[in-house]
Amino acid sequence: MVVASSLVSPLCTWLVATCLSSSSENKNLDKNSSYFQCQKKVRRRNLVALSSKNGGFSTLMEFCRIEPCEEFCNSRALFCVGAFADLGSKNRRPKRLSRAHVSDEEKVVASTETKKPKSKKRRVVVTGLGVVSPLGHNVDEFYGNLLQGISGVSQIESFDTTQFPTRIAGEIKNFSADGFISKKIAKRADKYMLYLLVAGKKALTDGKITDDVMKELDKGKCGILIGSALGGMKVFGDSVEALNVSHKKMNPFCVPFATTNMGSAVLAMELVSWGWMGPTYAVSAACATSNICILNAAKHIMRGETDVMLCGGSDSAVIPIGIGGFSACGILSMGNDEPTKASRPWDMQSDGLVIGEGAGVLLLEELEHAKQRGAPIYAEFLGGSFAFDPYYTTDPHAHGRSKSCVRCIETALAESRVDREDINYINAHAASVPAFDLAEYQSIKHLFAQNSELRMNSTKSMIGHLLGAAGAVEAIATIKAIETRWIHPNINLEHPNQGLDSSVLVGHKKERLDVKVALSNSFGFGGHSSSILFAPYYRD
Repeated sequence: MVVASSLVSPLCTWLVATCLSSSSENKNLDKNSSYFQCQKKVRRRNLVALSSKNGGFSTLMEFCRIEPCEEFCNSRALFCVGAFADLGSKNRRPKRLSRAHVSDEEKVVASTETKKPKSKKRRVVVTGLGVVSPLGHNVDEFYGNLLQGISGVSQIESFDTTQFPTRIAGEIKNFSADGFISKKIAKRADKYMLYLLVAGKKALTDGKITDDVMKELDKGKCGILIGSALGGMKVFGDSVEALNVSHKKMNPFCVPFATTNMGSAVLAMELVSWGWMGPTYAVSAACATSNICILNAAKHIMRGETDVMLCGGSDSAVIPIGIGGFSACGILSMGNDEPTKASRPWDMQSDGLVIGEGAGVLLLEELEHAKQRGAPIYAEFLGGSFAFDPYYTTDPHAHGRSKSCVRCIETALAESRVDREDINYINAHAASVPAFDLAEYQSIKHLFAQNSELRMNSTKSMIGHLLGAAGAVEAIATIKAIETRWIHPNINLEHPNQGLDSSVLVGHKKERLDVKVALSNSFGFGGHSSSILFAPYYRD
């Protein structure tokens, strides 16, 4: 071993001193002994003197090596030796000592003390699905209608639309909460809450969560994260009308039931007999709400905070104030004569979006937890991302391709460790708003131009835009595509917009596809962008 100069630099001495501590009660160093006991405090001048009298660093190395202190030296002695043993002069830059010069004993100390055990990544899978939609309130019925290209857009029947420029919507016609919700709640709650409660309980049933299963679960690790873009608009609107008569006529629940968080809260209260005590809240980010709720729910599981999460979104805006408000924005289709052809993503004849209503809820679960209880596994959640485009409120940035969309998808791919070539199915946001649709298409084309296997469709062509529920309902369609290996058609795509590569878009009929990795996009007013990734679950 190289013996350095007896002149020890102050930096070297200080670093060695930080390594030295001992439980020894003796405060004086035995200078005649070749082995020294580490002490709690050692003055720098004593170390310099000690180094000079005993052959410089060779003695100091013995000092650290033989009796390492419990608190520091075990992990740092090797560094002290290695960093400075090759120091020839005070002007020479120190180098880390080669492992060949370290004894076997020192190697064992370093390997056991400095290496941290790697924690196994917690994987997230989808074990249950629940939906309430214009095409059915059962997942298989809903997806079966999508595969057949059936439209759920029709004339609005729940109120008189004579004075409205738009009289069509993806309206839910036959809905009953009987058997799912108490009559008291059903009478007081807003429709968005009713849809959420029913979809949530159906997801639990679909995931085989029973009373017996719940007895075995850690209730503190079971949570709910279901959001809404608009909340209880009907409850609040009815209360405003009542206020014109008297405040005494107002619904006492008008404020709490109008908030976007109350759906998750009431669902948790409905599950009180099961004792769910995990994180329960809501996220509201316009039409990106569901995707962000799903992503955040998955992160709770990945971090080990929960094992089971209900997540998704719900909205019900097919009411006078909803249709009137969106009409005032000038973005609704006025294809009242042919409702089923009104929603036309990527088509030159598109004149605006069609509002829809409903709820979608996913049951996410940690993989080992799901396997242990024998749960059905539909797909694996790989990850996702969300971003913000500060350029617009209701219209995308004038430069075409949305930077936030590109950034969002790139981040989702990076965090999920998925290559662009692995994406072969995209369920696009494509809301039948020409500027939005073009911006999203350009973003996707920019990112996946070399992917010849890519197929893309829009669920909104058949159900309209479900606002805060859109992402969850479309995630369910994406997961069913993975499960069934069939992707649904784009209806009403008769005259593709100029500049679009129609070979990427699914045609008028369903197509067979073995999905490798699927991407589902959602964007919202205010500039919110979100992307989530699902893939088939491959058993180990």
